[in-house]
Amino acid sequence: MAFSTGGRINTNIGANQAYSALNTISRELGVHQLRLATGKRINSAADDASGYVISKKMEGRMRSMSAALDNVGDAQSVYGVAEGAYQTVADILTTVKEKQTRAANGAMGSEEKDAIAAEINSLMSEIDDISNQTKFNGTTLLSGTAYSKSFQVGEGSSDTLTVAFSLVSAGGLLGVAAGSVTSANIASLTVDAGLTTVNTEIGKIGAHVNRLQTKESNITTAITNTEAAKSRIMDADVAKEQIMASKLSILQQTSTAQLAQANSSPQAFLSLFR
Repeated sequence: MAFSTGGRINTNIGANQAYSALNTISRELGVHQLRLATGKRINSAADDASGYVISKKMEGRMRSMSAALDNVGDAQSVYGVAEGAYQTVADILTTVKEKQTRAANGAMGSEEKDAIAAEINSLMSEIDDISNQTKFNGTTLLSGTAYSKSFQVGEGSSDTLTVAFSLVSAGGLLGVAAGSVTSANIASLTVDAGLTTVNTEIGKIGAHVNRLQTKESNITTAITNTEAAKSRIMDADVAKEQIMASKLSILQQTSTAQLAQANSSPQAFLSLFR
């Protein structure tokens, strides 16, 4: 560091040094004030190049996992819609089983059995209506073309889960098309097989929903942990920054005072000309 006795006033070394120190302190003070204002330790790549790059990678991972978490929620919703329909169909099949058993009563006359057949036909039509009306986001789940969609349920492109359902129709479950049930073929209805098919689908849905709930918990934990790691890199320690800002504010004031003093020091030599 250069020093001057003050006798050479054409270049005021002391004032230049005080000015340089003031600029340095003001610049550092600005950095800490910005950190306090934004709450971030890294506001640009220049603050910490490697930390900035790492934090951006973490941010990309968190956003990907957040999207995957939304996908998990959508998959659960699809399963929920399908499960509700399957359960209603199972309830209807149970009612059909009851009617079938009732029709196997030797005390029943032909009119009573015809009435039971008509009721079963009505219930079967309802099964088909449920199948056609079970939709998610405009897409049918249990009728038409078999539903089979892939959901990305993790941050990696290979972390996928296929959501698929078996088609539901009254004829497929009971062995007779809706409207074709008569008193003569009530006993041949495959109600037990239909119930087994529907209940098997409900069981599969339950297993997949449990799996999705586990994935949801894991992804949520991963997002929280990644956010914490990013916070350690990016976020400012407010207490520390305030201490530094207070110190630099005092130094800024003392530097300003010393600059003023250095600027006035050469005037002492004016006494030599009196």
